[in-house]
Amino acid sequence: MAITLKDVALRAGVSRSAVSRTFTEGASVSDKTRKKVQKAATELGYRPNALASSLTTGRTKLIGLVSDNFHNPIFLEVFDLFTQGLQQRGLRPLLVNLSQQSDRAQAVEMLRQYSVDGVIVASSTLPPSFAKSFRDAGVPVVNSFGRHTTSPDVHVVGIDNVECGRMAARTLIERGYRKLAFMGGPEQATSTQDRFAGFREVVRDASGVSQTHSFADAYSFDAGRAEMSRLITQGAAEAYFCGDDVLSIGALSAMQSAGLKVPQDIGLIGLNDMEMAGWDNISLTTIHQPIQQIIASSIELVVAMLDDPGRYPEARLFPCHIVERSTLRKG
Repeated sequence: MAITLKDVALRAGVSRSAVSRTFTEGASVSDKTRKKVQKAATELGYRPNALASSLTTGRTKLIGLVSDNFHNPIFLEVFDLFTQGLQQRGLRPLLVNLSQQSDRAQAVEMLRQYSVDGVIVASSTLPPSFAKSFRDAGVPVVNSFGRHTTSPDVHVVGIDNVECGRMAARTLIERGYRKLAFMGGPEQATSTQDRFAGFREVVRDASGVSQTHSFADAYSFDAGRAEMSRLITQGAAEAYFCGDDVLSIGALSAMQSAGLKVPQDIGLIGLNDMEMAGWDNISLTTIHQPIQQIIASSIELVVAMLDDPGRYPEARLFPCHIVERSTLRKG
């Protein structure tokens, strides 16, 4: 039979409430009583029930981790870091997959039913209003990889996607390319819109440089390959900025299948610096997004909000930089 709190109390010669306080973080209990209870628990092999503890403390230690990009390999890295980081803080991640979810209000209601202590929306494609819906429901929320704003409605941690678009365009122009193209993910995604806006801004102000643009159906290898195959049949540009590494890798596959040499015939730059981008058979020149820092900062904020739910929303922005590999010619 399972060892209960009552069994520990009898062995230690204390009340059941004393046992409960011993295993409740922040509760008041004397050192003498704590040692007696811990000794009895060790002898009996007792482990406190986390769900039962939540009834006492009002804290479940559950953190909702919400995303709609599970088909993108970069999120294997993202979720690995998030789950490790949360667990190291004594918190339990509850994953929610919105990839095929049309009624996002149901996700908000579901997480409220689980009584999560907080939510991290880990997405660069969901609209800002989605994270705000958690705040409006009284749930502490952080929008990780969210759209940057100087006056956020919720805590936002990420990068300046507009500046990344500028960085990509400047890099291509500096390498001598004149016929440029942007290939983004879904057009409605805020990350796609912002990266394209920055890219177009620099090209518009550059003399003798032209640009075209197109959008893939998803941030995925298959979508990137299909869109680039279509573009090649219509006449490819000299160089492409793909709004995501996995799109770039799909585009690279299409280029190679069409007999194009990279970077001799065509140039390519991505964004994220995911692990695959550095593989020898890919060697993608890309813009590094500081994923580890973004995740650590997001966890720091959500933990701070557990003690201060009314904490004023802030935007934390991390700088990016070019990672030089083999898919662009030298300047």
